Amino acid sequence: QVQLVESGGGLVQAGGSLRLSCVASGHTFSMYAMAWFRQAPGKERGFVAAISWSGGSIYYADSVKGRFTISRANAKNTVYLQMNSLKPEDTAVYYCAVRDGASLAFAEHEYDYWGQGTQVTVSS
Repeated sequence: QVQLVESGGGLVQAGGSLRLSCVASGHTFSMYAMAWFRQAPGKERGFVAAISWSGGSIYYADSVKGRFTISRANAKNTVYLQMNSLKPEDTAVYYCAVRDGASLAFAEHEYDYWGQGTQVTVSS
């Protein structure tokens, strides 16, 4: 069993920044990729960013490219999402996810464990 806990969400003004953190605990995989998804009000949960085990492969959704940065801690059990130039349309519940495997993926069904989500609200 793997538990994922997100933190760092909150209320921020448009143009501001937030950094989300996700810590994996329990019986984690030897090597695993991590990702962020989000679900805005009235919309389906969608992909935001993913990072491979080594950190050498990264993929971003077009909507956040150039504004968000995903990274991993040296311990490899923590992933961050630095969010800059936030827009009201970034408002959503952000979810951390982990998959068994070192390579990245962007499809929801490819991930094995999910966090409870953290709310990000961007005011205009």
